[in-house]
Amino acid sequence: MEGMEGKYNIKAASKMLGIQPGTLRAWERRYQMIAPIRNESGHRLYTEEHIKILKWLVKKINQGFTISQAVSLLENNELFSDGPNVIEGNQITSMSVELLSSLINFKELKAQEIINSLFSLFTIEKVIFDIFVPLLEKIGELRESHKINGANEHFAFSIIRSRIGTIFYNSPQNPYLPKAVAVCSPGEAHEIGLLIFSLVLRRKGFDVVYLGSGITEDDLNETLNKIHPDFLFISCTMKENLPNVLPLITSIKLNNKNLKIGIGGYAVKTMKQSDKEQLSAFIVGQTRGDWEKWLSTRAG
Repeated sequence: MEGMEGKYNIKAASKMLGIQPGTLRAWERRYQMIAPIRNESGHRLYTEEHIKILKWLVKKINQGFTISQAVSLLENNELFSDGPNVIEGNQITSMSVELLSSLINFKELKAQEIINSLFSLFTIEKVIFDIFVPLLEKIGELRESHKINGANEHFAFSIIRSRIGTIFYNSPQNPYLPKAVAVCSPGEAHEIGLLIFSLVLRRKGFDVVYLGSGITEDDLNETLNKIHPDFLFISCTMKENLPNVLPLITSIKLNNKNLKIGIGGYAVKTMKQSDKEQLSAFIVGQTRGDWEKWLSTRAG
């Protein structure tokens, strides 16, 4: 039958898929999702159907799934349709709604249970950027519209911050990569965005010293003089603190000429275009793609 004839050896298949032959062998041994045909010499031969399956798995991995999660979707007969994307989206939506309800109603055990399930189903990056970030924004909107109060918001943020912090401090660091200091601008109280950014840096291997909020300019300068980092990242979420950011950067640069400084946060996002132009060299951006682009031009 068409598609069932062995046509591609492992070298050709690996090249088509963009993965190493060793990775392909490991997938087959562990997950047994395909059974390549063997030629007379015992070498693997892959059919068109095998390649179709493997390309789908690679696509799922590129979308943020682990290989085990992708194989699980495959085993649930969701191959080659829009089903996995629809099911994934529905699952994320329903679990996010349930998590939001648990958080704003002070149901800690239920919230932790949902969070544990999310991390068992999806990658760390997917949970944080596709679930936690929109959830935090939604909670902020509810607070601003007075549908929840400060206690609801504080409780929810504390739970999510704790989980992100645990991942951050358990992520390995590479002492041979640049050292970075992450701090909130003076007067700031919100630091989850900075913590998420710091986690991205830490998972890239950066040696990150996370200071968070409540750090005075004098204490920051003393820390910089002590550890001599390559980067300083400043978060500013409150608009009233924004006028202090540029003088802070100017002051720090006077004594740390080689220090690379990046700024971000909600206040930076919403500043006037003229102010953005003045600070354009320092603005890291709002999305992970923005962050990657900014770092790629300065971390070399």
